[in-house]
Amino acid sequence: MAVSPPQAFPPRKRRPSAGSFVPPNFSDRKLLQSLLLLSQEISSLQPLRPLLKRNSCSILHKTKLIAVLFEELLRNPVTCYSPSAVLCFEELYIVLQRVKTLIEDWSNGSKMWLLMQNESVSNTFHELTADLSTLLDIFPVKDMNFNEDVEELVILIKKQCSERKAFVDPTNDNLRREVLKMLDRIKREIVPDHSKLTEIFDRLQLRDSTSCRDEIESLEDEVQNQTDEKSKSDVIELIGLVRYSKCVLYGASTPRTTRRRRKSAVDVSFPPDFRCPISLDLMRDPVVVSTGQTYDRASINLWIESGHNTCPKTGQTLAHTNLIPNIALKNLIAMWCREQRIPFETAETNDRKTNGVVTNKTALEATKMTVSFLVNKLTASQSMETANRVVHELRALAKTDSDSRACIAEAGALPFLVKFLGSEHPNLQVNAVTTILNLSILEANKTRIMETDGVLNGVIEVLRSGATWEAKGNAAATIFSLTGVHAYRKKLGRKARVIKGLMDLARDGPSCSKRDGLVAILSLAGDRETVGKLVEGGVVEMAGGEVMDLLPEEAVTVLEVVVKKGGLVAVAAAYHVIRKLTVVLRNGTDGARESAAATLVNICRKGGSETVAELAAIPGVERVIWEVMGTGSGRARRKAASLLRILRRWAAGLDGDLTVAAAAYSSINLSPARIVLPA
Repeated sequence: MAVSPPQAFPPRKRRPSAGSFVPPNFSDRKLLQSLLLLSQEISSLQPLRPLLKRNSCSILHKTKLIAVLFEELLRNPVTCYSPSAVLCFEELYIVLQRVKTLIEDWSNGSKMWLLMQNESVSNTFHELTADLSTLLDIFPVKDMNFNEDVEELVILIKKQCSERKAFVDPTNDNLRREVLKMLDRIKREIVPDHSKLTEIFDRLQLRDSTSCRDEIESLEDEVQNQTDEKSKSDVIELIGLVRYSKCVLYGASTPRTTRRRRKSAVDVSFPPDFRCPISLDLMRDPVVVSTGQTYDRASINLWIESGHNTCPKTGQTLAHTNLIPNIALKNLIAMWCREQRIPFETAETNDRKTNGVVTNKTALEATKMTVSFLVNKLTASQSMETANRVVHELRALAKTDSDSRACIAEAGALPFLVKFLGSEHPNLQVNAVTTILNLSILEANKTRIMETDGVLNGVIEVLRSGATWEAKGNAAATIFSLTGVHAYRKKLGRKARVIKGLMDLARDGPSCSKRDGLVAILSLAGDRETVGKLVEGGVVEMAGGEVMDLLPEEAVTVLEVVVKKGGLVAVAAAYHVIRKLTVVLRNGTDGARESAAATLVNICRKGGSETVAELAAIPGVERVIWEVMGTGSGRARRKAASLLRILRRWAAGLDGDLTVAAAAYSSINLSPARIVLPA
């Protein structure tokens, strides 16, 4: 299991902004009120459990005394505080903010990681206590004319804060050593003792599947917090241990229903600029080609390897095939994924894993043990409910990283998953097909899926007659994933069942399933022979119908590719969607307008004067084209200019007996003063 490079996923900042540790610029009384409020907030916090309870209880007790002190100071105000007293108040505000942050962070964080940091965090509590002690020592009590009660309270707090050294709980330290021994044994491929695991997890209050799942999510967040590779690697080892222990101690579990569940990219609508123009999926590794267009590396590599030497969006010949990483966009996508709680695994990360550059032996062995346990459970499983739980665990594991995908396939899980593709248990079918989808992300697994008896046919059957739209959509996504290999794309494109299943899904499914179907169709359309089958199957009518109203960008992109590669039959079929394409040209997103303009150019060039006349007859079409030329993207402007040139040439070639449509068009002012066409 590789550690993600920092640039692949910017670390989530656990700490508040620097401004949180700057005292507010308040009057003396307002500052005291802020200190009272802050100390009361800290006092209301719960101490850390089960680790560092004594350390956190101690500082919370001191904070409660400080809150009482500020209550007294506000009840018996001093006319004017000295500059040294105000400075002490300001510094105290910063220290209390740090106390609050420390307790809140570790209250919501990973227990395993807190155990590993036991000594460090104990020292931090001691340092904060020492800072409080220092501030109270220099606080000018004698100059303040406090009453006797306040002076006694200050003295009491001073005594409470006078710790000579940090308290490191020896029980916690021993537990930490036990965990490290356990990790070392896993690294040496020794299966952990279950009774010892039970003891460790009980002491950490990780006593069921839910608490373990929360712990795994906290550790996954912690990976993002760490900036050095060693710490990341240590956290990843703990994830492997907790995941294994969760399965063997508490059994496989079904999905959580709470909102903390991590999402995948298909669960949310992502910004159009983050979408690869080829796959229409979220870009993981955006790169720029010689024409200046950005694509996902995997998609454009496939395009080039398939023999193309042109830019998919612009149609321009590529001056070279060098791919330049778009680091700025990649970081924006990574930050958006982090905010949406979507795992962001880049192709670079996968390459590092495949090459074994940053392999974490302990985490890898823990993954192998987890997979072995689950597959054995699947072998012996009798009830559908038990099988569903196990398959769901495999599904979740296959989603995590390349090592897990490789381990699951190598353990022989695919033949067992095939059995459940035809299950009458809807959730089991969804979990089985989604596990295969997640496995297919790994290149080596694509071959296993295509060659293992029954797997491909099972996925196609789910696509055609799955129990739920989710199952059908994930079957379509699996087809799309498999088309990443050129030979498999041609093979899948020859299967009438695949074409029919995808068309039905795109036409009849809900929006998310329609998108899965359209993306798979778009990938299959990269093969010219398959385009003919798609046209015969009614892809133009499908994409130009209700689908274009719901998912205009995806539908128009499919039309663009089909019309470009489908010959006169596709152009003839597209004649009836010219008006709809004009609507997209007027109201669509930048990407949709680009594709609509490009599609109209191809239709008009190949369809002859009758097609151009149909476009010219649309009221206001010239204004729409001018708008695109003025406000569209670079490619959209060029396509709109080509479209306008086609219309102008058509108008110039008419005789005196104009039809109504042509007469309407001839009134368009195409003078150079209005618009300048590119050469």
